[in-house]
Amino acid sequence: MNTTSDDLAPAVRSILEAAAARPGGDERVAVDARSLPEAFAAAEADGRVPVIAEVKPTSPTTDGERDDDPVELAEAMVAGGAAALSVLTEPEHFGGSVENLRRIREAVDVPVLRKDFLVREDQLDAVESDVVLLIARFVGDDLATLVSAARERGFQPLVEVHTREELTAALEAGADLVGVNNRDLGKLEVDLGTFEAVAPAVPDDVTLIAESGIATPADARRMRAAGADGLLIGSAIVDAEGTDAAGTGGDVAANTRRFTSAESEDDV
Repeated sequence: MNTTSDDLAPAVRSILEAAAARPGGDERVAVDARSLPEAFAAAEADGRVPVIAEVKPTSPTTDGERDDDPVELAEAMVAGGAAALSVLTEPEHFGGSVENLRRIREAVDVPVLRKDFLVREDQLDAVESDVVLLIARFVGDDLATLVSAARERGFQPLVEVHTREELTAALEAGADLVGVNNRDLGKLEVDLGTFEAVAPAVPDDVTLIAESGIATPADARRMRAAGADGLLIGSAIVDAEGTDAAGTGGDVAANTRRFTSAESEDDV
């Protein structure tokens, strides 16, 4: 199931080449993780849609770049009701850093997902987080080893899939947190129908997250109706042209609230 560079968009090939060359951590980490399923349950009990809001300075699929302080953005997302945060640590293409993640995790009390393109075990040791992303398509036959290595360090591994074949591999690797990416990393095209096609095959005891392409509260409701326990939302919350007049990220809190209250308020 290992992917070949020929079936990936050039931007994604570039990201993977950079990831393969990036060093890992100097020492093995040991994490006391905040529970993502418990954070989702707390949001549900509070009447909120469980949302993982993403601190994303830029990406190959968006125009422009935010220069807000990432901690201020993260705090605004939590103020808007985010159950958890996703923090990009990929530096070359997303403007992320492990230092941003470290600062954000110290500043908030919700689970923090490390969003990166990890391909080797030593890369898990670059920084502590509560959840770590493992993309099934990119790690291939090493998935089970990386899931185990993440758990040995205390991380909760979130395995990202795009097809039912990848879902099967994730479940065989022992994944109990699964994200379905609506974005085809071969073409960088988004189709919410991807989640709807994969979700019925996910066991009830697996926490299921819909990723990418959730642009409106109506999209959020669609993914929830299809079985999503939580939603990972990036660009719709952090837009490169979305800063308020003061540049304080106040709009980020409001944008987050649009999605966390998507099942209790009319679409706007």
